[in-house]
Order: sequence, then C-alpha cells, then structure tokens
Amino acid sequence: MSTFRLPDLGEGLAEAEIVEWHVKAGDHVHVDQPMVSVETAKAVVEVPAPFSGIVTALRAAPGDIVPTGAPLIDFDSGTVVGSMPATSEQEFVESVTVGRSRGRSGQPRGGAESRSRALPAARALAKRLGVDLAAIQTAGDSGVVTLDDVLRHANISAPPSPAAPPSAAARAIAAADPADGTVEPLRGVRRAMAQSMSMSRDQVAGSTVCDDADIHHWTVRADYMLRLMRAMICAWRAEPALNAWYDSASHSRILVAHIDLAIAVDTPGGLIVPVLRNIEKKSPGELREDIARQKEAAHRRSTQPEDLRDFTLMLSNFGTLAGRYGIPLVVPPAVAILGAGKVREDAVVVPGAGTGAGAAAATVQAHRRMPLSLSFDHRCITGGEACRFLAAVIADLEKPD
Repeated sequence: MSTFRLPDLGEGLAEAEIVEWHVKAGDHVHVDQPMVSVETAKAVVEVPAPFSGIVTALRAAPGDIVPTGAPLIDFDSGTVVGSMPATSEQEFVESVTVGRSRGRSGQPRGGAESRSRALPAARALAKRLGVDLAAIQTAGDSGVVTLDDVLRHANISAPPSPAAPPSAAARAIAAADPADGTVEPLRGVRRAMAQSMSMSRDQVAGSTVCDDADIHHWTVRADYMLRLMRAMICAWRAEPALNAWYDSASHSRILVAHIDLAIAVDTPGGLIVPVLRNIEKKSPGELREDIARQKEAAHRRSTQPEDLRDFTLMLSNFGTLAGRYGIPLVVPPAVAILGAGKVREDAVVVPGAGTGAGAAAATVQAHRRMPLSLSFDHRCITGGEACRFLAAVIADLEKPD
C-alpha cells in the first residue's frame, strides 16, 4: 500500500480544505488523473493522482481541513510511478528521453528543466509545486528524478504538528455559551485572510499617511481603478522604494523593476486579492480586460494559485463600498498598500484671482475629492519616501485627463 500526503501547493499555507473528491475507494486511477479539489490561499485547485493503482481509502472528507504533509489518500499500487518495472525498461528509457527533450506538445523545450532527467509524472508534479528539477538530488544511482525525489525535495512528508491548546478567547467563549450564538469556523477565503492579517501583524511595522486628491477638474467620469493604477505607476517612477520586497532575515529590501499589483476584490465568500502583472507595460484597454477577468474569476472562485502570489504593490479601492480613510494592512514581503476611499463633494476654499485692492475674494466651492490612505512598512520605508510617493499619486490624479 502507498500513502500520498497533501503536498504544499505553493501557497505558503500550512493546510488546505477538502472541497470535493473525484475518486472513491475501489476506483482504479491513472497518473495525473484529477483526484481531489482543495481550497488553499483563496483558490480551489485540483490535486492529481501521483500513482497508478487502486484507491483503498480516502483519509479526509469534504469540509475537512488537512495539514500540509498529512495523509490524504491510500493506494494499492502494483507499480508506484517513480519506480522502474523490470518488464518495461525500454518504455521507461523512452519516456525519460521524450520527457527530457520535449513537452506535451512534442516541441523541443529549452532551459535547465530540459536538461534534467525525470519521469514524466515527477516532472508534472515538480511543475505544479514550483520545484526546480535541476536542484533536486536523486536518491537512486540512475540520476533520474522520481516522484519520491520531488516529494522529498519539497519537504512535504513531515507529520502534522500537534494541535495547539485552546486559546484564552476559545475558553471564554466556551464558558459564556451564548444560547443564540452560531459557531462559524473560518474556512477557505476567510481563513486565508485571517492568516495573512496575522502575518502582517507579526512581521510589519506599519504606518499610514492620508491625504486627498482633488479630482474636480476631470473632464469625464473616469474609471477610478484605471486612474489609480496610472497614478501608482507615476508614483513608482518618482519614488521606486515602495514597489519592493523586504527580507527581515537579511535586513535588505529588493527594489523591483516592474509592478505586479494586487487588487482587493470583495466577494460573498470573502476578500480575494488577485495580481495584475506588469501593469506599467499595459494599455488602459489591456488593464481593463485584466481587471474584469480577475474580478470574474474571483466571484466564480476560479482564481488560479499563480494569480495570488508575488505581488510587489497593493491597492484597495474600498471607497466603492463605503469609508473615507482607513489603515490598509501590508502583507509581507510587499512594503506598501494604497487605499482609496469614497469620492464625495467637499467644501473647498478657492483663492480669488488677481492681487491688491482689485483682487477677487476667495470663494468656497464644492469639489469632488478622493481620500487616500497609504500604509507602508516603516522598517524599510521612510516617512519621506511614503509622502513623496503619495504626493506623486495625488499630482497625477489631479490632472484633468
């Protein structure tokens, strides 16, 4: 019997929730056949079968939260992919040769991965886990990367950590036992949000500056998101320090030469934060399409894991709902997030024209203004850098077009 443990799907989280099983005990499965859908870090992804064989047991039920590295499914596998059957050595050699030089389309592939000798199933799993095949140490003498080599390199075979004792809050709630209370465990999107916010609390020295952009002179009612993104690109060029990652272990920051912008999307299931890649290189039309695609995916719960990672800067347009100013929280390793509040008309003092005795008196006018809140990691960003970035955002937003 072979037991497959829940792999780290590249989300940096320690667990996943079982959404739906696509196999059952007694089924014969093949390598790469989808066997279970799990939700982790705000995305629902399919985990493929790593073995060819008969399913003997499912170790979790839909709705269960399974720690990374915990047993997921048992197989009675006559042949475990990653081992070479004595009766099919030629087939094995051919599969390694084809897998080394060609992709699934049959076209040659370049780079370090094409020079790595690996079983096709091991290659597929390494790709899903984001593992560099060239960095994997093989256990056998053949030098061929097997499925077990990938799993060992990904360090996903460790047993789950023991459960923590009940917290003080849990004990207080249990003692109060409100008769009209409803227990609602945080799952999926909300659970991921709780973990991200805990990481922000523990790792970021947060600070926030606020100001307003007077958009009274816009000639048309522009798309707020597009104007905000354009303004952030201008601000990055004026003050690049806020588009960065911070490594607290080495006390260093990495200034990134492109903007991968994380945008907050409110959904009935919770907050999802997909990433728009290389926004500084895209036209308004391309950005509008990207925004629409990611919003639709978020609402359909089909956001891909790779669309949730590696953002360099963050934007929350919470003013579309309510709220004037806020304290948006930075999620490491990023160092800054801009929040845009609800646009409204404010009373603004407008200086009069001219000087001296004949000068026109100042007047009070109603101007549309956008409140802005910029949070930043004060460990690596100075107040001056943050204020210069915010000033550049405001200067671009206040342009008529």
